Amino acid sequence: MAYRRLLLVLFLCVALSDLRHRNLCQAITEEALVTDRVYLDLEIEGEPAGRVVIGLFGATSPFTVRNFIALATHEYGFGYRDTIFHRIISKFMMQGGDFTYSNGSGGYSIYGKYFNDEDFIMKHFGPGWVCMANAGYDTNGSQFYITVVKAPWIDGTHTCFGVVLKGMDLVYKASETATDQRDRPVQPVKILDSGSLPSIEPFVVEKKGVE
Repeated sequence: MAYRRLLLVLFLCVALSDLRHRNLCQAITEEALVTDRVYLDLEIEGEPAGRVVIGLFGATSPFTVRNFIALATHEYGFGYRDTIFHRIISKFMMQGGDFTYSNGSGGYSIYGKYFNDEDFIMKHFGPGWVCMANAGYDTNGSQFYITVVKAPWIDGTHTCFGVVLKGMDLVYKASETATDQRDRPVQPVKILDSGSLPSIEPFVVEKKGVE
């Protein structure tokens, strides 16, 4: 019921143009409001490691979140299951989502090869923030990354659309795996399974790093 009310308010934000509703819309979209959750079941260096749960900001970045959920669930027959994190930089981030070539050159969105940057409202507030990887402005596809540090130097260049709610210890563990000179893990960090979790009452999280 709360989610339906949220959708109604978002509709009003679009349909109505008076100042009161514009302010309401801005207040909602600038909150780190978790509307949906997905999970990634990880394998680290050949061993099942556990589940990472990610909260998604569907009020702020609805198109990006829709893409991520569809890829996590394989709604269209392609997505994140049985893929790897192909690029890991210790003390920075881990990047995955290339389900075609597994090297950072592939993948695509549910809208086509690329879709435009939706917003830069959320920042790289600290460890555990989930953002779209890209090859420049308006080149979002399927690749994403999870930060392990605060990264203000890339604010305004990537759409951040989610945050780790559970399993941050696994993200830290994966981010410390050995890599080669191209930042590719020597032993794979794999997404064994992925999907969505049952609907929830939307809730706000703090704009800070995940411990």
